[in-house]
Amino acid sequence: MTNELIINIQKKINKLQKGFTLVELLIVIAIIGVLAALLMSNFIGVRQRARDAQRKSDLKQVQSALELYRSDLGLYPTTNNFPACGSSLPVLGTTIYMQKIPCDPSSSYNGGNYSYTSDGSSYFLSACSENSSDSYATALASIATGVLEIRTGCTSGYFFVENQP
Repeated sequence: MTNELIINIQKKINKLQKGFTLVELLIVIAIIGVLAALLMSNFIGVRQRARDAQRKSDLKQVQSALELYRSDLGLYPTTNNFPACGSSLPVLGTTIYMQKIPCDPSSSYNGGNYSYTSDGSSYFLSACSENSSDSYATALASIATGVLEIRTGCTSGYFFVENQP
């Protein structure tokens, strides 16, 4: 009878000492790895979309300042007279059209400057889009020839474009 009691106790101890097998641990680690990879790729996409949103906002602000400039002076600043990012848009008397021209958030495209081309009567303002699936982005192939200088650093081939209304 004591042997049966000892055997029953050993069976209960064995049931309590069960753990995970190596295969089960490897499966859990693989699942965690896949989830981490999916989350990281999504996180990178969020950052790109945030920078693109900043670019679109910057271009709209510059466009507004350019229209104010033209309404006062009758023409737009030419390509050579347009300031680099961080500088102010030219001042007329006490009118400041824009305190600081915004810089590209990633600064890998065109040295941080948005692309601006103007002959005084019209202008073309653009920024490189990181997200080629953005509905507001324009493919390089569909932009009129000679209007846009191809700048180094725009790997997507898509641009946000603003010009005179």
